[in-house]
Amino acid sequence: MRYVNFMHKGQPTLGVRTAEGVRVLGNESLESLLKRGVDLATYGENAQGPVIEIGEQDYLPLMQEPGKIVCVGLNYADHTKESPYAQPDYPTLFPRFNSSLTAHNKPLVRPRVSDTLDYEGEMAVVLKSGGRHISKEDALKHVAGYALFNEGSVREYQFKSPQWTVGKNFDDTGAFGPDLVTADELPSGGKGLLLETRVNGKVVQSANTDDMLFDVATVISTLSEAVTLSAGDVIVSGTPAGVGFGMNPKVYLKAGDVVEISIEGIGKLVNPVIDEV
Repeated sequence: MRYVNFMHKGQPTLGVRTAEGVRVLGNESLESLLKRGVDLATYGENAQGPVIEIGEQDYLPLMQEPGKIVCVGLNYADHTKESPYAQPDYPTLFPRFNSSLTAHNKPLVRPRVSDTLDYEGEMAVVLKSGGRHISKEDALKHVAGYALFNEGSVREYQFKSPQWTVGKNFDDTGAFGPDLVTADELPSGGKGLLLETRVNGKVVQSANTDDMLFDVATVISTLSEAVTLSAGDVIVSGTPAGVGFGMNPKVYLKAGDVVEISIEGIGKLVNPVIDEV
């Protein structure tokens, strides 16, 4: 099943894609369904709502209030090589806040305080359950599905200190969606999928999710050693080489640019870039 979150009749609405359009499920959020323990792979099949077409500007972030958003840095070796860091032997983990989220077809906002907004095409992992001390062997049992994420980064602020959090959390820089694809429709662990980023139609990132140094199961297991994971949590699994910061000279996003993130089997996430007013 493919779930989408959008505005309909003035209300945030959840739906599932069908061959005819999007079937309306209602106003209960994706995160609420997950916390109730609903099996997303079958829930949408029983929906009786109307089938509609979603307007291009009607999409909302896939989840607006996930419990936790945890990002993985330096998870592709080629990306680490273009960064100022040595390759770590433990996942580089940092938080994203809900206030940073934006939606498919909505703008990424270049902040007025910096001209160093950069893109990062990534695969997001949405959890349906959690706990502590989850074994790697059991980790994928906790995955509800996968989505697209543009982990927009304001590099100047990311590198102001050893901790990256501020540069990774400017408002309207984390694009999330448009679809959640349930885990049963994709390879185990989201492996073997082509990930590409385009800026103004030009491919700037191209890699396979097999190239992740710490795969989805490893990240879930490692994170659960310290943090109690819960249904509705999101893990943003890392970006490959090709970011603007890694180019010589560096190339950052500017107003008028359009960024497209695509992952095989999941879809496409598109965002124009505007300047903060």
